[in-house]
Formats: sequence, C-alpha cells, structure tokens
Amino acid sequence: MTRAYNFGAGPAMLPESVLEKARSQMLEFDDAGTSIMELGHRTAMFQEILLKLEAKLRALIGIPANYKVLFLPGGGQGQFSLVPMNMTKHNKKVDYFVTGIWSERAAKFARRYANVNIVTEASLSSIPDRSTWKLQNDAAYAYYCPNETINGLAFPDIPDCGNVPLVADATSSLLSENIDISKFGILFAAAQKNLGIAGVTLLIIREDLLNNSIDETPEVFNYAIQAKENSCLNTIPTFPVYMMDLMVDWMIDQGGLPAITEINKRKVGKLYQCIDSSNGFYTNPIDKRYRSQVNVPFTLPDDKLLNLFLAEAAKVGLRYLNGHKLVGGARASLYNAMPEIGVDKLVSFMHDFAKKHR
Repeated sequence: MTRAYNFGAGPAMLPESVLEKARSQMLEFDDAGTSIMELGHRTAMFQEILLKLEAKLRALIGIPANYKVLFLPGGGQGQFSLVPMNMTKHNKKVDYFVTGIWSERAAKFARRYANVNIVTEASLSSIPDRSTWKLQNDAAYAYYCPNETINGLAFPDIPDCGNVPLVADATSSLLSENIDISKFGILFAAAQKNLGIAGVTLLIIREDLLNNSIDETPEVFNYAIQAKENSCLNTIPTFPVYMMDLMVDWMIDQGGLPAITEINKRKVGKLYQCIDSSNGFYTNPIDKRYRSQVNVPFTLPDDKLLNLFLAEAAKVGLRYLNGHKLVGGARASLYNAMPEIGVDKLVSFMHDFAKKHR
C-alpha cells in the first residue's frame, strides 16, 4: 500500500501513527473487552477519555477556566443555526462579517432566527478596511470566519468588536497556530480538519454566554444543557471523540502549538514562494495581506493545463488538489497532519510541471 499526500480541504489527512494506533485498538480498547466503537458513552472508561481530552485541550490551546468545552454533533454548518438559536433569546441584533462562502452561508442561516447586520462584504480577494465596517455596539454577538477554505481568504488579526462577544467559525484554523481564546465568546471547529475525523464539533464558550437560547432550541443542541451534562445529554459521537483524543496526543508529541505554528509557517511559505516565483504560470488571486495560511488556491493558464496538472500530480501521490466547484482552479490544504516533506514534493512537482509546459 502506498499512501498519497492528501491535499483535500477535508476530511483531511491524518498522521500514520494516529491511524496505526486506532487500528491497534479497533478490536479491543485497552482491557475493555470491546472496541472503542462499542464502548458505552456513560461507562467510566469512556468518561475518563472525555475528561482527559478536555484537560489536554485546555492545556494545548490555552482555554481559560471560565470557558466550557463541548463536543457536539451537527458539524460546522450545524453551528450556523445553533449559534443564533443559543445566543438570541434576549437580543435579536447580530453582526456578520461576510468574507467568503462559509460566512455568507452562516449569515443566511442566521436570518431565520435573528436580525442580521452585515458588517462588511469582502471581495473574493481582500477584506475591506476597518474604517468601513458597520459594527453595532449593542449586538448579541459578532460572527466571523477567520479562514475561508474555499476562496483562501483569512483575517490577519482577530477583529476588535468592542464589548460585543465575538463568535468564530475556526473549523479550518483552530490548532494550526497560537490564538488568544479570551478574545472570543464562542469558537467552534468541526473535527475533520485538524482535530480528527468527521462526526464531532468542538465548541468553546464563555460561561456567561450560556442560558441565552431561544425556546425552540432542541435540548441536544442547547449549549447550556449540554454543558451541564458534560456533552452527554444523549449519545455522544464516541469514535470521533476517540480519534480527536489521538490527534491531540499527536499534536502534544509534536511540541504543541508553538512547534506546530512554526512548521505550518514554513510549509505555506514554501508553497506561496513557488506560486509567486512562477512568472505567472501559477497565480494566487488573494491580496497578500489576507492570504490563508491553511488553504492555498491557485490557477494555471487554462483548464486544459489544470486538468493535466491534476492528473499528473495524482500519479505521483499528490491527491485531491482540485479547487472547490464554486471557484475552480487548484487548491492545496495544508492542515497539521500534512508533513513538510509532502509540501516539498508538491513544490518540486509544480516547478517541474511549469518548466515542462510553460
């Protein structure tokens, strides 16, 4: 078996050591006499996994004591609805930064439950200057997506929204760099980028923001109720939680966020350098001030060359480089599990391909 380098936007590549550990425990987890997938979520053994995972996440990311950590179903798009449902009982005014497909969709979903004010609408290549932002100082929350995976646009800094709680869809960026959790009211991240496999979403919420849900919020999606029940009101996605635990252990073994941040900077720097030095053969459409450090879209001179590029890349083990269907082109996603050697191989291939087909 030859494993490819998976540059897809998600579900993302996993470290081989994590996959090997999961395989070794597939039939029996520790001395449970059963697979982790068969282990009851209320057993002492699984509850210990959950409590230790939370403790490791708090240490790894720097989650303050006055924040709750939840493990929820529904994915990132589920939170597009669940955030307004859990935050607008007393105030229907909400702010949304629209900087790409995902934040645009989040704002669309929120309109079912709240009065959405668009703070700013970005082009596909840049974020308007802060002087043009239309923030409300009495909003229930302000929502943004730090990193838009589809168009490869990212905020270089955490936006300052005054005393309004800041909500972040950090699905593709959480755990890729150091971040100050205390600047947020809520962060959420679906697991299938840097935290394991699809099926569970990590949500971090400041305690004072609990108990703001509208009456129609289902109990299993009510943040306050799930916080009280330690995410186990109903059957938690046990296997995705277990895989998250393995991924967190792997990140700790790599040296934690400081080490991971440095590796990620090197990886993305090499790829952008390759694109920028190609004399226009490869083009990244994003203003350099707002380039994603995780998802790198790029175009080639024409579709014929693009299709040839994707086909030849796949033959040498560089897979899932096609861009999103809404924007086309190519895209390389460089999540934590993508090793630097994989990026080196991609850059070498891109140099050779450009030289051959220029």
